[in-house]
Amino acid sequence: MKIEKLNDDKIRITLNLEDLKEKDIDLHSFMSNPIESQDLFLDMLEKAEKEVGFVTEDYRVMIEALATSNGNFILTVTRIGDENRKNMGRTKKLNIKRKISHIDSKKAIYCFDSFDEFIGYCEFLKNDVFVHIENFLDQSKLYEYGERYYLVLENLRMNTNLLKSFASSITEFAHFVNDWDLFEHKLSEYGKVIFKENAISDGLRYFC
Repeated sequence: MKIEKLNDDKIRITLNLEDLKEKDIDLHSFMSNPIESQDLFLDMLEKAEKEVGFVTEDYRVMIEALATSNGNFILTVTRIGDENRKNMGRTKKLNIKRKISHIDSKKAIYCFDSFDEFIGYCEFLKNDVFVHIENFLDQSKLYEYGERYYLVLENLRMNTNLLKSFASSITEFAHFVNDWDLFEHKLSEYGKVIFKENAISDGLRYFC
């Protein structure tokens, strides 16, 4: 992790995959969930305060994230100026559970609010680099549970760049499910199977 102070109200933080792995952060989760809600981001702010004197207590911050072609992640953090400072007391750290999966995890679950959202994603894939996404999967399943639809992806065979692009694109239609290993058991027991295997391929074949 590299922290650079650009000016009094702005820093740049560079992360690589080893930084995520060290913090037990899954790449799917990092790409899919809001960065400001993660333990890693809170750790970065504390480190920035110690190393470069970048204090965010009582301030609002704006985050810009960029994934580079060499596998690094660059976060630009801007602190709102004194004129917008609020007398709120010290901001509490969010109680976010550490992810138990690691960077080399080959499984993920994504939740779609409706079947139409799933089909919308399949339609997106028709004109995207992932039109042959089935080549990167050994198996994918689609469940209905609680009026939502869950795509279970197994044995993902993607390099870093493909995985980053995939995680970024699918979050336009669905959100990553944390603690997927526990949730998969719930789906198996209580969910209704829509596609038992090859869910994305079947979605493309029958609905797009």
